Amino acid sequence: MSSDRILMILMTVVAVLAVIPGVPAVAYAPLALVGLGLISGFMNPEDDLLTRLALIVVAVALPTVANSLDAIPVVGGFVNSILDNVAVAIAGIVVANVLLQIYGRLMPADDSSASSSAGDGGGYSSE
Repeated sequence: MSSDRILMILMTVVAVLAVIPGVPAVAYAPLALVGLGLISGFMNPEDDLLTRLALIVVAVALPTVANSLDAIPVVGGFVNSILDNVAVAIAGIVVANVLLQIYGRLMPADDSSASSSAGDGGGYSSE
C-alpha cells in the first residue's frame, strides 16, 4: 500500500472519530488533520496545475456544500461535520503544495545538465 493511500485512510479515520461523541482527544483532531494533510502534501506533491486547482476548490467549497446536509434528519449534522473535517485535511494538502510551488519558483534551477548538453551539439549526432 502506498504512503498516499495510508495517509488518506488515516485522515478519513481521524475525520470520522472527531465526530463521535466521547472519543478522547477530540480537541486535537483539527491539528492532527492539518498535520496529516501537510505530510501528505509534502510526501506526494501534485505537479499538475488542474489537480492543484481542484484541491483548492474542494478545500474552499466542501464546507459550504456540507452545510446543506444539516437538513437531513438525524445523520445530516454528523455527515456535515465529517466533510468539514475532510476539508481541513485537504486544506493541509493545499498549503503543502502551495509552499512547494513557491519553493520551486524561488530556488535557482540546476542548469548544469543544460550547459553540458549545449556544448556537444545539443544532443544531436553528427553521423
